[in-house]
Amino acid sequence: MAYNKYSSALIKKYGEKVYKIPINLPVTCPNRDGTIGTGGCVFCGDVAAGFEAREASMSVKAQLAKNIEVIRPKYKANRFIAYFQNYTNTYMKLQQFKSVIMESIVDDVVGISISTRPDCVAEPYLEFLSEIKRDFGLEIEIELGLQSININTLEKINRGHGLAAYIDAVLRIKKHQFTICTHLIGNLPWDTEFDFYEAAKLMNVLEIEGVKIHSLYILKNTILGKWYLEDNFEMISSDEYIDRVIHFLRLLNPEIVIQRLFGRSPEEDSLFCNWESSWRKLHNQLEAKMEENAYHQGDLYIK
Repeated sequence: MAYNKYSSALIKKYGEKVYKIPINLPVTCPNRDGTIGTGGCVFCGDVAAGFEAREASMSVKAQLAKNIEVIRPKYKANRFIAYFQNYTNTYMKLQQFKSVIMESIVDDVVGISISTRPDCVAEPYLEFLSEIKRDFGLEIEIELGLQSININTLEKINRGHGLAAYIDAVLRIKKHQFTICTHLIGNLPWDTEFDFYEAAKLMNVLEIEGVKIHSLYILKNTILGKWYLEDNFEMISSDEYIDRVIHFLRLLNPEIVIQRLFGRSPEEDSLFCNWESSWRKLHNQLEAKMEENAYHQGDLYIK
C-alpha cells in the first residue's frame, strides 16, 4: 500500500468496516459571529461540508438513524463514527455540547470525531470528552482545522488564529490521549510547496495521528470566489498538486493515517473544484504515479 489509508486503518483497528457519519449542527465560528472577526475564512460558504449531511434542524439521533439506515446496506458497515463536521463544534455552550455528544452515543457507534478550531479547544470540553471515553469506551478524535502553517497565509485567508494556537491545542489534547486529525489545504495560492512540506514535518514532530488534505475548491458567494473572478491569484495545475501531495506523503511518518487527499464540493455551488475533473480520477492518477515510481508514505521520513 502506497500510503496509510483511513479505511484500512479502521479495519485493522476494529476488525471490520467502520463508516464515518456526518452530523450537521446549527453552530458558527468566532470569526463569523464577530467575536474575533466576521465573514469567516475567505473560502467558507454556507454550503454543508458533507454530501451525506442532514438538515441541521434534525436531532443528532435522527441524523444518525437516517444515515445508518442508508449506509449500513450500501457500504456493508456495521460500526460507525459520529462525526460532528461543520464549523466549530466546541464553540457552542458547554451544556449544549454535552447534550449533543450524549445524543450521539447509540448502538454501533464506536467513536466520536469532533471538528473544531485550534483556538476553541477549552479544557472543560476536553475533560467532558475524557469522561465519555472512560465511561462508554468510545474513541475520541479531535479534527483540528489548520489549513496552512504559514502565518501570512493564515492572515490572508482570515483564519483568525496563528500556528502557535494550533500547537497549543495539540499539546493540550494530547494530555487527554485523544487522537488528532489535522486538516490542511494542499494548494493555497499564497503557500509554496515548501510550506506544505514543512507542514508534513510538523505533523511528524507533534506525533499527529491523522491528516486530512483538501485540494482547494472555490465556492460562489465567498470572498475567495470574488478574488477568483477578479483573477487576483493563480492556482497550481492538477499535476503540480499531485506532485506536491506525493512529496508530502513521502516526508510523512508512515504511521500517520491519511483520511483524505482531495476536496469535493457540489458542482452547482462551485466556481472551481479539482480542475474540472473528478476527484476519483485525480486520486487514481496520484496512486498510479506513486506505484510507477515505487514511492510510498514515509520513504523520505527522518525520525
